[in-house]
Amino acid sequence: MRPLPSAVGISGLRVYDWPTADGLCGGSPHVHLTCAEAYVVVAGEGSVQTLTGDGFAETPLRPGTVAWFTPGTIHRLVNGDGGLHIVVIMQNSGLPEAGDAVFTFPPEILADPEAYGWAAALRSDREAAARRRRDLALDGFAVLRERLSGGDPTALHDFYRSAVRLKEGLFGEWEERWRAGALAEASRTGEHLGRLREGDIGHLTEAAVHRLEPPPERAFGMCGRLDTYPLG
Repeated sequence: MRPLPSAVGISGLRVYDWPTADGLCGGSPHVHLTCAEAYVVVAGEGSVQTLTGDGFAETPLRPGTVAWFTPGTIHRLVNGDGGLHIVVIMQNSGLPEAGDAVFTFPPEILADPEAYGWAAALRSDREAAARRRRDLALDGFAVLRERLSGGDPTALHDFYRSAVRLKEGLFGEWEERWRAGALAEASRTGEHLGRLREGDIGHLTEAAVHRLEPPPERAFGMCGRLDTYPLG
């Protein structure tokens, strides 16, 4: 099966409606180190809260909204009416859901790979574990937000460095995924253009349609229940 255009990944996301200590409902704050991510809102309303070098921001989400952000954007989805349903589009064949994500756990957990792995894992009662993981990430998110609002310029840098240390052993695998996916697809487009200039219609005669069914069971993701699609 050929990858989706530009070798992106997709998932259907029904954002958690579990309440939190700050009175909001939603998912686990986290960051992606190398991938951009986009939201296409299908139903419901809410927002995405973000932390960047510009500070805290909140972007409204409603049906028809398309919002996206670049690597390094710490983001938290808020389910405003309990029915927020999103199609998520991810770079590099869905790498954000396959490794390129770091939760905003408190600093002492980020500094300890074993503690981080334990806190991030979903064991036995998966829903209860996902709730605990979300709440722990919110604790760290609140600390980062407070440091940023207090004018601490090192807040994000400290978090990013911890995130890189946690994931540095995976960078080789990520590069292979990028080369086999997004880079290969972009190169294929260049080849097609060259053939067309020469009057070669060969690739057009190989046209095909692909289709994926939704998975039989939704997974517990970082921000909600996921319909995941295996795209390579």
